Amino acid sequence: MNALLEKYDVPAPRYTSYPTVPYWQEEAPTEEQWLQHVRQAFEASEGISLYIHLPFCEKLCTYCGCNKRITKNHGVEQPYINTVLKEWKMYLDALPGKPVLKEIHLGGGTPTFFSPENLRYLLESIFEGAIVPEAHEFGFEAHPASTTNEHLEVLYELGFRRLSIGVQDFDNHILKIINRQQSLEDVQRVTEDARRIGYTSLNYDLIFGLPFQTPENIQRNMELIRELRPDRLAFYSYAHVPWIKPSQRAYSEADLPMGSDKRYLYEYGRELLTAAGFREIGMDHFALPTDSLFLASQNGSLHRNFMGYTPLYTRLSLALGASSISDTWTAFVQNEKHIEAYTEMVESGRLPIIKGHLLTEEDLVIRKHILDIMCRYGTSWNASSEQNLALADGLLRMDELLSDGLVEIGDNSLTVTEAGKPFIRNICMALDARYWRRQPDGQLFSQAV
Repeated sequence: MNALLEKYDVPAPRYTSYPTVPYWQEEAPTEEQWLQHVRQAFEASEGISLYIHLPFCEKLCTYCGCNKRITKNHGVEQPYINTVLKEWKMYLDALPGKPVLKEIHLGGGTPTFFSPENLRYLLESIFEGAIVPEAHEFGFEAHPASTTNEHLEVLYELGFRRLSIGVQDFDNHILKIINRQQSLEDVQRVTEDARRIGYTSLNYDLIFGLPFQTPENIQRNMELIRELRPDRLAFYSYAHVPWIKPSQRAYSEADLPMGSDKRYLYEYGRELLTAAGFREIGMDHFALPTDSLFLASQNGSLHRNFMGYTPLYTRLSLALGASSISDTWTAFVQNEKHIEAYTEMVESGRLPIIKGHLLTEEDLVIRKHILDIMCRYGTSWNASSEQNLALADGLLRMDELLSDGLVEIGDNSLTVTEAGKPFIRNICMALDARYWRRQPDGQLFSQAV
C-alpha cells in the first residue's frame, strides 16, 4: 500500500464537475446562451435544486478553502439577502413556469451567521415564486458555536430536515491551531436539539490530515461519533493549497501528516466507522444503513455535485450568491466571487456570471463516466453514444492502474476494485481528456491521496 500511495499521491482534481473549473472555456457563456441551457434543463426536469451561498463568518478558520468574508458586522445580512432575492427574480422571470424546489442547500461561509429572522425572510421570499413539493430535501450547514435552538426551529418550520455540522476534529489543540472556535458541548447541544425538534438526517464534517493530527485523535473522534451517532459523515481529506488560500500558511507543511501517514488516518477512521455500523459511500462519505444517502447508493440514484454527494439528482441546479456555481448538465456558470462586484452586477440587472462552460459531446460522455465512477465505483459504455475517442484514450491511460490491481476493465465496463477505492481521483484523472491535452505547468490541485 505504501508503494502505491507514493506512486499515486500526485496533484489531482476533486471531480465535483467535469470539466473541472480550470479547464472551462476561456470566455464565459453569454447571459442568453446560459439562460437557453437553463430553460432546456427546466423543461426536461420535474424539479430543480437550489444552492444559496451565504459567505459571511465571524472568524477565519485557517484550514478553510471556501469563499468567505470575515466580519462581525451583522448589518451585512439584509443587503446581501436583498441582492440574492434580486438574482432569484431574474431566474424566475426567465423560466417558462414556476420552479418546483425539490432540493435546497444553504452553504457558506456560515449560514448560521445570519439571524433566524433573516433566514426566514430569505426562504419565505424564495418560496413565493416557487412550488415546494411534499417530497423534498432541504438542508443547511451549521457552525456548532453559532447555531441556536431558534435557528433549528425556524428552519425546521420552513421544511428543513437535514443539517450538516462542521465538526472537523474534536481535539481542542487542533481546533485552536486551525482557529476553529467551538467545543464538544456545542456539537452535542446542536445534535440533541436537532433530534428533539425532529430533524431526520444529521451529517458531521470531519477532516483528516489536519496539522498535528494523529491516529489517537482519529480514535477519539470516532469514539465520539459512535456516541453521538450522526446519520451520515463526510470524512474529507484536508486540501493544502496555500498558494490559493494564504490563511493555510498559519502552519507549516512540516506540521501536517503526509503520504502514507495521512492515508493511515483515513484507513484507521474507516475501520472504526465500519465497526460502528457506518457504510462507505463513494469517496470520503459514510452513512448508516437507514440514511437516504446509503439507500441512494444501493438503488443507483446517488449523485455528486459541487456540494458533494446527494441522494437526489435534478438536471437543473441553480446557485445564488457570490461565487456559487450553477449546473444544467450541459453547461456550468460561476458567479462573481467578490461580494461588492456581485452586488453591483445584480443591481445593474445582469446575472452575475464571470465564468462558465458549455459542454461538448465529448465532455458529456466523459462527465457521465467520471460521475459513475465517483458514485458507483464503476461505469459501462454499452450504448454507442457513450463511446468516443476520448474514452478510448482514457482507457489506454489505465494500463498502470490495471496492472496495480486498482481497476478491472471488461469489453464494455470498468470497475474500481477494493484496492482501488483510495485512488478514485487518479482513476477519474486517467479519463480526463482536457487535463491530458493541457497538463498544468503550476500548482492547481491538492494531492490525490
